[in-house]
Amino acid sequence: MRGRCGGQDLSAPGTVEHVTGDDKPRETAVALWDRRLHIVTGKGGTGKTTIAGALAVALATGGRRVLLTEVEGRQQIAQLFDTPPLPYRERKVASAPGGGEVFALAIDADEALLEYLEMFYNLRRAGRALGRVGAVDFATTIAPGVRDVLLTGKVKEAVNRPDGTRPSGLAYDAVVLDAPPTGRIARFLNVSAEVVGLAKMGPIRAQAEAVMKVLAPERAAVHLVTLLEEMPVQETVDGIHELGEVGLPVGAVVVNMVRTPLLAPAELELARRGQLDYEALATGVKEAGIDPTEELLANLAWEAAQHAERVALESAQRAQIAQLRRPVCEVPLVADGVDVGTVHRIAEILRAHRMSP
Repeated sequence: MRGRCGGQDLSAPGTVEHVTGDDKPRETAVALWDRRLHIVTGKGGTGKTTIAGALAVALATGGRRVLLTEVEGRQQIAQLFDTPPLPYRERKVASAPGGGEVFALAIDADEALLEYLEMFYNLRRAGRALGRVGAVDFATTIAPGVRDVLLTGKVKEAVNRPDGTRPSGLAYDAVVLDAPPTGRIARFLNVSAEVVGLAKMGPIRAQAEAVMKVLAPERAAVHLVTLLEEMPVQETVDGIHELGEVGLPVGAVVVNMVRTPLLAPAELELARRGQLDYEALATGVKEAGIDPTEELLANLAWEAAQHAERVALESAQRAQIAQLRRPVCEVPLVADGVDVGTVHRIAEILRAHRMSP
């Protein structure tokens, strides 16, 4: 499996520095991906959970410990790594080259509320009673942002958790969040700022302020996963704009499921125009041991034209992504589906050109 980052082949080592037309260097992928918190979002169907899992493995390579989290209650991480459903406690789900470890956690708002009550009010037992009567749903009705503050608050706790037994002094070297889709990522992450504006004092405000510090540009990055298709690319464009409007740090764009053109550029142009050499096509069909009937050749020419059109559309989407002025990494399509081995191969692509430490 080969990929491309920043328009360069990922088969060679080195860093990627993106340079604009005015020769001003942009942020390097090395600096960008050396953050404590990596938030992965994308339109549904783009494979954001797969990329989040692969990123966690990539970051763990070399003896590091990484926590991979999810907040939507779908147990997609467990499915990705072929493990039983995740409880509300951190569990190892993968090993990485060089002795690295990936732990995972499915963050639950109800359990996060219990932790919050215990931390600030020593009310865990009372909190369990509140949970049974739907306290989180009640609180969400009164203040819609409370649930998201609880979820992001748990992520913040994992990022900042000390561990004196480790060289870094922290429990995890990095945390990866498989976040909500692009359409609501800005509001999900910015809810703490909104809560700070509403709560003038108290634990809720302190919690929200602490989350905002973790989301600072020097500590976090929001990576967007897309496909070379119009709707996912447009959502990526809109998502980057919305993140920028609220001051959240935009990271890289990961183009997933990239297909390699089956024809050379000149042949693609001929196919698109309907000008393929039928004699050459017939010769190729004969060499394959198939009778080159007129109907078969016409169908093959039509398929080639459709393929050429798709390649042209993908090229247009790739150009639009380039205009976003963000580091870009392309991950090839996996024809046989995604399994744990695929996750590790994608992790190698993300690590190439030092896309992680």
